[in-house]
Amino acid sequence: MTAGLLRLALAVFAALALLAPAAADATGTWQADTMFDIDPSQVPGESPQAVEGRYQLFDPQGAPLGPVNTQPARGTLLTYYAVPPVPGIYKLEAWTVDAEGNEVTRASTSLHFDDVPPAPPAPQTPDRWLPEGTPAVLRLGHPESPLPISGIRGYAISLDHGSGGGPCASPSRCSAAETDLAGGIDDDSISFGLLAEGITYARVVAVSGAGVPSPVRTATFRVDTTPPRLTLPGLRGDWSNGPVRVAAFAQDSLSGMAAAGASGPLTAISVDGGAPAAAPGDTATTWVSGSGSHTVHAFARDAAGNLTDADEATAPSGTAVVRIDEDPPRVAFAAAQDPAEPERIEALVGDGLSGPSGSRGSIAVRLAGTRARFEELPTRVTAGRLLARWDSDSYPAGKYEFLATGYDLAGNAATGTDRLRGGRMVLVNPLKAPVSLTAKLADGRFGGRLRRTAGGPVAQQRIAVIETFAVGAEPQRRTSFRQTDAGGAFSLRLAPGPSRDVVAYFAGTSTLTRSTGPSAHLGVATGLRLHASAATARVGGKPVIFSGAVRTLGAGGAVEGLPVELQFRYPGAGWRGFRTVEADRRGRFRYAYRFSDDDSRGIRFLFRAHVKGREGWPYEPGSSRPVTVTGG
Repeated sequence: MTAGLLRLALAVFAALALLAPAAADATGTWQADTMFDIDPSQVPGESPQAVEGRYQLFDPQGAPLGPVNTQPARGTLLTYYAVPPVPGIYKLEAWTVDAEGNEVTRASTSLHFDDVPPAPPAPQTPDRWLPEGTPAVLRLGHPESPLPISGIRGYAISLDHGSGGGPCASPSRCSAAETDLAGGIDDDSISFGLLAEGITYARVVAVSGAGVPSPVRTATFRVDTTPPRLTLPGLRGDWSNGPVRVAAFAQDSLSGMAAAGASGPLTAISVDGGAPAAAPGDTATTWVSGSGSHTVHAFARDAAGNLTDADEATAPSGTAVVRIDEDPPRVAFAAAQDPAEPERIEALVGDGLSGPSGSRGSIAVRLAGTRARFEELPTRVTAGRLLARWDSDSYPAGKYEFLATGYDLAGNAATGTDRLRGGRMVLVNPLKAPVSLTAKLADGRFGGRLRRTAGGPVAQQRIAVIETFAVGAEPQRRTSFRQTDAGGAFSLRLAPGPSRDVVAYFAGTSTLTRSTGPSAHLGVATGLRLHASAATARVGGKPVIFSGAVRTLGAGGAVEGLPVELQFRYPGAGWRGFRTVEADRRGRFRYAYRFSDDDSRGIRFLFRAHVKGREGWPYEPGSSRPVTVTGG
């Protein structure tokens, strides 16, 4: 700025000085305001003889700026003074004079003005996540030149989590109290101690000697104090029958687990305290082998360097037990059969490591000395025991060998064909005492006798009498039960109903074979009744009404539409049919017959109803009792 312009600015600011409401302190320190406080007791000084105060401002080069300003001393002397808006160190000289114009007091002061903001600093923070226990240190690169004339007072800093602005209350001024690093340009580092986990933003400005801040610069601190979270999926402590591949997975929601070389995140697995198998990143795998229980321990390090410590590593997510049993169980049949239950087949399964399975296993049988496939029997499995019941009555006589298959909890299988005390598991059929069942049908009573084949009756045993009715009957089958007496005999009177086949059956016991007696057939003739409306029929006169019904007990719906043949005969002749009618659903039938032949006069006729049967009719052919009608 030229001297002329500087003087013009001085005149303007001298006028403003008379109106300004406030100003900074003129103590020789730098300030960014053009208004400076003046202490009139010092500059120019006070005296009772003074009648006028005079003020002269000099530029940084020492040249006077503008005319001398005067002010009556009997009022209040100037308490503030304005400098031009040009940075620099100005000199204000002031004096008082008495009424004759003689100088009474004189004093001067320097006015340091600088409103130029410095260049921003260059904050430097760690380029990695800070782990637990690591203080956050901020280092500042110096503002670039040229620096403000007032120099650098220091740096103002504020911390926030993403919603902050500048570190000073005013965007254009920073107070001394707001200047956190006040040791000058070289006071360029600060430790914030241990920051909260997450992202913290440091807002930084350089502050000039006059308190003017630079543009705000932001530095970022990333803090991760939580170790990774580990999982060992699929390891539930179950037994395996071979080597197990174990995988550990690590997760970290802040610094992460992305592979970044030897010093970056890693995941590792140790088996039974041995050397760990480690891999960069979030996944590590290894194989566990050998029979026994193995402790698997996994640990991980995240990008911040947090490592799962011992306490966390013993948590369920970081440890697991792998159980391996590579040896099959031992399987053997019981030492002997139970005489009270010879068909009960029992095998024992033992395993000293994982233990016998309580859900898998079987017992099978085949004819001894053959290569036939073993036939599996229904087997009940409990831990350490296989139980099956062999229905020996369903197999022909002969020798039979058995095969037991057992499993342990690891899934190993083993078979056994021997008894506990040695010798093959072979049984000779029949296992149980054979019995015979005789039966016959006589006069509607069905009965028989149960005896041992070796001799002697079998008392107090239940016999099933099974009646299988002819097609069309309802019901189709009926079973009745009778107990044998002391002589092994039983008897049942058969209930009325359709034709049927009857057989006796003994289901056997744990020591007696089952037996079926001979079948007997009970043929039941169709039951009919017939009625004539008159005993005498006039030739050419009123017809005789023949009506009747078919017995329907047990026939169900088969009676409807059943053909019923009406027959007649006279002395010296056989039965002849003269009309066929059909029964209704209740078995009834009806027919009107008119006598029209003169030869019928005086003849005594016999009439009957006859059913030959048809498919689905459960009775044998049958006829009604004849009725007599005489022609007249």
